Amino acid sequence: MDSSSLARLDERITGCRACPRLVAWREEVARTKRAAFADWTYWGRPVPGFGPQDAPMLVVGLAPAAHGGNRTGRMFTGDRSGDVLYEALHDVGLASQSTSVSADDGLELYGVRITAPVHCAPPENKPTPEERNTCRPWLVQELHLLPSLRSVVALGAFGWQSTLTALAEAGQAVPRPRPVFRHGARVSLDGLELFGCFHVSQRNTFTGLLTPEMLRDVLRTAAEAAGLPTKP
Repeated sequence: MDSSSLARLDERITGCRACPRLVAWREEVARTKRAAFADWTYWGRPVPGFGPQDAPMLVVGLAPAAHGGNRTGRMFTGDRSGDVLYEALHDVGLASQSTSVSADDGLELYGVRITAPVHCAPPENKPTPEERNTCRPWLVQELHLLPSLRSVVALGAFGWQSTLTALAEAGQAVPRPRPVFRHGARVSLDGLELFGCFHVSQRNTFTGLLTPEMLRDVLRTAAEAAGLPTKP
């Protein structure tokens, strides 16, 4: 892929049909919908990253939610996981508002971009290894198109492992053996800091495995590593 800009890359991502199982699932969900969103026209396509090209900080999740990003067309928008993430980003001064309900709700990110290693909503939120590998070139290209990148927050073990592999393929020197995921992990790479954070899934936030304070702490530390101003 030789996209000349992030906008062009995002456009190409939204047209991808490389994984038959994911294409079938995302489109089936868009047709049948959830009763609460019966009046919505679902996005039903791959969801591109969200945030400015000059962002020095990147947040990497897992994949869009079937009735979240797959419905709204924006990462972590329209589901409970997104509610937690954007509230925390707003609390530390990295987002213009604490809610994210639709792609045209006026939300802006300050110095942060949000993406995922898999751009289509997978059944049961579980992409296969093959689907992850097929989607990886998009993330690798995205990393190449973020010239100011200084810190990355990987949400969950899937995001952590996918990010390390993509960074290596993008030319970053990654330690061997690969660093193990844990919440609060910090790995210094060549000009880049990688942070581990439990995923903002409902399971993690409802059980208290990940609290708002824990999430804010990781985001604030990553923002400071990227040279971004934060709220105390």
